[in-house]
Amino acid sequence: MGEESAALDIFTLSTKVGTLLQDTDGQFVGLSAGEDIAFAAENDCVPAAEMHRRVRQAAALVHMEDHLEKSPQDLSGGQKQRVSLAGLLMNDVDILLFDEPLANLDPAAGKEAIELIDRLHNETGKTVIIVEHRLEDALHRPVDRIVVMDKGRILADLKPAELLASDLLGKTGIREPFYLSALRYAGIDLTPDMGLESVETLRFDPRPLAAWDAALPEERLPESAPTLLEVRDLQYHYPGTKQILEGVSFSLAKGECVSLVGRNGAGKSTLAKLIAGFIHPDAGQIFLDGKDLADYSIKERSEHIGYVMQNPNQMISFPLIFDETALALRNRGVGENEIRDRVYGALKICGLYPFRNWPVNALSFGQKKRLTIASVLVMGPSLIILDEPTAGQDYRHYSEIMEFLRKLNREQGLSFLLITHDMHLMLEYTRRALVLSEGHLLTRDTPAAILTDDSLVEAASLKRTSLYDLAVKAGISDPRAFVRRFIDYEQGRRVTAP
Repeated sequence: MGEESAALDIFTLSTKVGTLLQDTDGQFVGLSAGEDIAFAAENDCVPAAEMHRRVRQAAALVHMEDHLEKSPQDLSGGQKQRVSLAGLLMNDVDILLFDEPLANLDPAAGKEAIELIDRLHNETGKTVIIVEHRLEDALHRPVDRIVVMDKGRILADLKPAELLASDLLGKTGIREPFYLSALRYAGIDLTPDMGLESVETLRFDPRPLAAWDAALPEERLPESAPTLLEVRDLQYHYPGTKQILEGVSFSLAKGECVSLVGRNGAGKSTLAKLIAGFIHPDAGQIFLDGKDLADYSIKERSEHIGYVMQNPNQMISFPLIFDETALALRNRGVGENEIRDRVYGALKICGLYPFRNWPVNALSFGQKKRLTIASVLVMGPSLIILDEPTAGQDYRHYSEIMEFLRKLNREQGLSFLLITHDMHLMLEYTRRALVLSEGHLLTRDTPAAILTDDSLVEAASLKRTSLYDLAVKAGISDPRAFVRRFIDYEQGRRVTAP
């Protein structure tokens, strides 16, 4: 607004720039949604009647006027985000800054978040800046410009169509939209005048795409393998709450990598905790290698089932990498010579052996994630459950961690259950997905089949893949088969890449 920001203190800046943090829980200060929205007005000693009016007005802008009495823990991730946004609007700031607004939301909630931001921009005329890795999702609504940064420098400041037509995204480790990758693979030259911002606006000759698809081999069916994990009719409710899981049954084969998807609050994390033994089911059974785990303690289960949390910092207990990796073995009284051999082996697998005597704080976020996996690997598990393994990571780091997990899957024969909101991850790295909704398992199917089924997408708050929409637009006879063949082609390129 014409002022040098370096001369302004943070309080003055807060009256001009409103920031919505990635972790909305870290932004809540009130005991109810209404209290949280009113926080800035309370600090400014706004009269009570005027404050109530402004709170209701701000809440109405984000469609939260019916939730003002609710406590933060009773709100979904998307609702928390809306409450925090309403709090920013109380100051009538000129600039709204969103720091990774999609990172912790399921696909449908993320879509709603982008629609909300777009509506507020159109209705209020405020300047909006969105910091985001998930470019295709962020472009669900039009933006004026995209600024690309790398290593502290601005590499590009372009209109979306100009940037999408270039090769800059791939060079800077940012995932371009799937539908554009498909056009490039088909040999179609991308130009800014093709309406590249979305499949809906896209203009192209479909013949090269259809010819490329026709030349692709049919889907490779995985070989059948023995069952590793079997869940039978699992039921669970937290004390004083409704049923969280109801009659959930499925199996997971040895060496299989399966994604677990569904809206926030669908029961995904609860199911993972039941399998790991952190909590016990009201009814139902869990079998591992044919053995009923009902009488297994957490300690006994951890020798076969590893659990890796979304935030590695919440799992780390020791300052040194070696000691952190050795923790579980030392707790079991294993001899130091064996500990050293097993720790070194796990660190080599995870690419951390050169840092074995380093402090944990010297590691990057992705390396810390590998460290938590190494601390699980020393136990020799057959199944590892990972909660949002790529949340908040750009495409380069996303690819690094997922290729690492794929290597463990193929070379060590480990099975994985990946809890994720990332539809790209689900499509690219798993052959089968479990879909939870309101505590019920809706289906067990291939990701391509799930993300092309509108009824499933709506029921589980997922997002239909743009590849399906592209195939429909191109007149390809079997859009679902096109999606499967594209993913097989992508995976083949990854395997053969130097």
